[in-house]
Amino acid sequence: MNVTLVNTDDASGGAAVACRRLMHALYTQPNMQARLLAQKGKIQDAHIQHLTTNKLQEAKVWANIALERLAFKPYHNGEINSFYFSPANFGMDISKHPLIKSADIIHLHWINLAFLSIKSIKKLAALNKPIVWTLHDMWVFTGGCHYSGDCTNYLKQCGHCSRFLKHPSDNDLSRRLNLKKSFFKQFNFVTCSHWLKEEALKSSLLKEANVISIPNPIDTEFFQPLLKNESRHELGLDPDKQYILFGAANLNDDRKGLQYLLDAIAILVQQKPSTSIELLLFGKANKTELTIPLKINELGSITTMEKMRTVYNAADLFIIPSLQDNLPNTIMESMSCGTPVVGFNTGGIPEMIDHKENGYIAIFKDAEDLVNGIHFTLENAAQLGKQARQKVLDNYTQEIVAKKYISFYRSLK
Repeated sequence: MNVTLVNTDDASGGAAVACRRLMHALYTQPNMQARLLAQKGKIQDAHIQHLTTNKLQEAKVWANIALERLAFKPYHNGEINSFYFSPANFGMDISKHPLIKSADIIHLHWINLAFLSIKSIKKLAALNKPIVWTLHDMWVFTGGCHYSGDCTNYLKQCGHCSRFLKHPSDNDLSRRLNLKKSFFKQFNFVTCSHWLKEEALKSSLLKEANVISIPNPIDTEFFQPLLKNESRHELGLDPDKQYILFGAANLNDDRKGLQYLLDAIAILVQQKPSTSIELLLFGKANKTELTIPLKINELGSITTMEKMRTVYNAADLFIIPSLQDNLPNTIMESMSCGTPVVGFNTGGIPEMIDHKENGYIAIFKDAEDLVNGIHFTLENAAQLGKQARQKVLDNYTQEIVAKKYISFYRSLK
């Protein structure tokens, strides 16, 4: 079976990482050929083809991105980052690409940021090939936003989008994007979490669609427990301290819940004024917001998986106070390294963390319960870490996930 996976990038972003991991998981299985067609990227891999291979093609991509943003600017209310809403008016036509023409299955992943437009997706639908679309956020079944926040308009029919649009109305931009439904009938959808599946099936766009849930895979031989003191030595950390790890690509994204972590740390320090706990922080953040009474070890943007593995192993726990998330790679990576996780009861997070068995699920938006989770997890880190690793081995290995996808592919032929 020949499968072509399609994603905007080959490495940047959680969807890209998950897509590439799935590609590796698939082509290790018997009688499977898997290739990734990415608009752009830098990874040199015989199984990956990029659509931008020279400066002219790169310029066209950036031009499409600029046109997409400029066209959206008159509609945008300016209150939330405009990149959190994708109109999908501009993109590339990949319907005649050799990897698409030779594919038995076309498998879409994250295709925004002016990669595939609505028109581009229609052209793929017209090929009459089985199309699988793995959803890494909510964009497919909303009027354009990637995460809906508190808005539930997508359950009925988008429109009146006051969250992103300057002039919300019955027939605003978010209502017009409901045109996606016209070519969804022949698509088959996979969500990484059961939570996202439930939201998709409640939506006006996908309530009658074929939607199943399959998690992302992870290489458990790479992300594995290492000696904690050696990992700390490699990072120049004190072996006698306790380390809380927090990070994301963009910590300034309100959805990542940084403020709840800061509130929790303030409470923690009040309870333990002479605490031996320190914070490990990775990703981009506004340093002016990080004035806290706790030592911060800033790691910046981590560019290699080898260093990321070392960081997970150096920590006593990973904390993820996200307010809305699908099935975060960071949770899976941390658990695979035997480092337990504390997170809120939201999205796909409680599907990964079993409360007080391999981590701690805190009450949603409750900083005090985050602190309870920190205390509990630090006190039981060794046992929780072993059970976290086992949860990954039982559910998220490359072989387990690949076989689920292959079974789904075969059901479509």
